[in-house]
Amino acid sequence: MSSMRERMNRLRGESTEKDKQSEATPAVSEDYNEVSLGEEEEQLSPVWETFDVKLLTNETGSFLLRKIVYPINHRHGHHAIEELIEAAPGLSSFHPLRETSGEQILYLDLETTGLGVGAGNIPFMVGIGYMSKGQFVIEQTLIRHPAEERAMLIYLAEKLQHFTFLATYNGKTFDWPLVQNRFIMHGLSRGMWEPRHLDFLHPSRSLWKNTLVSCKLSHVEEERLGIHREDDVPGSLAPQLYFQFLSDGNPAPLEGVFRHNEIDMLSLAALSIRFGHLLNGNIEQYIPLPVETEEMVRTGLWLERMGKTELPHLLFELAMKKDQPNPSTLIMLAERDKKAGNWVRAVLLWQKAIIHSSTHFGAAAHEASIELAMYYEHKLKDYESALGHANLAFEHALNQSMLIRRDTKKRAELEALRNRITRLRRKAEKQLK
Repeated sequence: MSSMRERMNRLRGESTEKDKQSEATPAVSEDYNEVSLGEEEEQLSPVWETFDVKLLTNETGSFLLRKIVYPINHRHGHHAIEELIEAAPGLSSFHPLRETSGEQILYLDLETTGLGVGAGNIPFMVGIGYMSKGQFVIEQTLIRHPAEERAMLIYLAEKLQHFTFLATYNGKTFDWPLVQNRFIMHGLSRGMWEPRHLDFLHPSRSLWKNTLVSCKLSHVEEERLGIHREDDVPGSLAPQLYFQFLSDGNPAPLEGVFRHNEIDMLSLAALSIRFGHLLNGNIEQYIPLPVETEEMVRTGLWLERMGKTELPHLLFELAMKKDQPNPSTLIMLAERDKKAGNWVRAVLLWQKAIIHSSTHFGAAAHEASIELAMYYEHKLKDYESALGHANLAFEHALNQSMLIRRDTKKRAELEALRNRITRLRRKAEKQLK
């Protein structure tokens, strides 16, 4: 089997297969020219033209570009792109001292040959999206072999300079460090762009960690943004399809990768609109959705962390009006009161969590029992009451450890509770003397 380097250095072949074109209007970059290749150079396969891919060149070399222009009223799921104009100022909460506008945001999403940010992982496709002149533009560059990467990076570097904010999904950890590494490897790090990050993975986890099956972008967009992909190529298949292209030279399967990346860019824009609306205080746009109480509380807690302390009260009130509040929701609210020093309300919420867990003493009731044991021991010096709650928590932990014998964390927790109970018994006996 040939190595990755050998496969990536093979020249491309041709194919005559045609497929559907993008629904948006294609356009060629204003900064780079489409190339007319000489006889000694490989002709660009006509298959690329079926999904609007052009060959561009600069002083360093050539690369492929697909540029799609969407009208600003284009709807992607629940949101229209034009909502970004109103929603973008709310995103300044990510960087409180910097005002945000829609045209300052660059959306970025990579398709890579592997995982990690090391030298062996190559971004073969770089997707960027941005608002310009009343339109939403998506540009996707693709390299057919490593020699084209430098030309592509020079093109990207020039684009970056026009923006202040970088919007991604896990891009602060993956996409941007990988791009930085490629710039450094090609000697292009001087004067490297330093963006202000808008990484939407972290707020997505804050809101939907326990209410969605997964916080992958594909799940978030379907469950919360009203976006339903049809015949989508999973991102996990993108490297395989790219290597297939390197092996047989047929570009046709890559159309699905382009389309997948394109939808990712639109979904990032829609997600930024959703978070921008929330941070602007448009809670009413969020409440009508059928959301669980835990999601309401998590949203409120996230808004507080983002400095919007006046916004969460409506969400907390709605969550508490439920006839059967979720015990885990009560625990989150109690933790908030504990940090604020509102001990009376925190104790009531912990007690309520135990009451609402009467049919099933789960993790929330267990945590509430431990918190109450600590409260009665350290705040009230009521060792008998503390001992009762500690015993309750120990009984639950013991049952769990019997079910999961090899769970070292459970065993450590059980041992800590044993020590707590021993200490409380000693204090209670001493108090009675």
